[in-house]
Amino acid sequence: MKYKIDGDNLQMVTIQLGPHDEVYGEAGSMKYMSGNVEMETKGKGGFMKGMKRKLSGESYFLTHFKTKGGTGLVGFAGNTPGKIKTLDLSSGKNYIAQKDAFLCAEESIDLDIAFQKKLGAGLFGGEGFVLQKLSGKGKAFIHITGDMMTKNLDEGQVLRVSTGNVAAFESSVDYDIQRTGGVKSSLLSGEGIFMTTLHGPGKVWLQSMTLRDLAAEIGKFVSGGGESSGSTLGDLADIAGDLS
Repeated sequence: MKYKIDGDNLQMVTIQLGPHDEVYGEAGSMKYMSGNVEMETKGKGGFMKGMKRKLSGESYFLTHFKTKGGTGLVGFAGNTPGKIKTLDLSSGKNYIAQKDAFLCAEESIDLDIAFQKKLGAGLFGGEGFVLQKLSGKGKAFIHITGDMMTKNLDEGQVLRVSTGNVAAFESSVDYDIQRTGGVKSSLLSGEGIFMTTLHGPGKVWLQSMTLRDLAAEIGKFVSGGGESSGSTLGDLADIAGDLS
């Protein structure tokens, strides 16, 4: 399977399918496909798998794509400004991603949920109680909101990140939520009460924007708090509706 990622902050991944290739994507993530590609909506993995996907922020049904003959093309993109990250699972590595990050993957990739090890991480983490786990052999693609930064953590190395800005990490990375400091610092610093704490070894991908922050900024315009032209205001209202 070949693929190409185009764009800057509104990226799209185009996947070239051969006669024996099949990919699946989150409902609504497909943006175009060639005439010889057929799609089918399935509850991949059965009822329980579908319900677990719902818990992780994805849809119960996933859309599958394959060609009716020859080579075909299918394009996927996210619904907010951001980057598309390729996760190569051919080496046997598993990945954990934030809620709603999954975009598409080869049929050989399993999409499941990953419950937090500690209750505090679930109650206060920006990613929520349930994260997404990607395993299997092949390639998967996730959508990261805003710009992306990669961090390589050594054994025992610790990285503290503003809650919600962790997009994905290798399953070898330990994850927890800790307070930012004392009560005064937590309440008055403007950085929130909790931060995500990541312990190496492994790779971590950070995102510069969160859906919550994006929705809050758009809300200022939708509520009349900012000046904008009618057409732009309408576009912002549509985006806010999609995020709610």
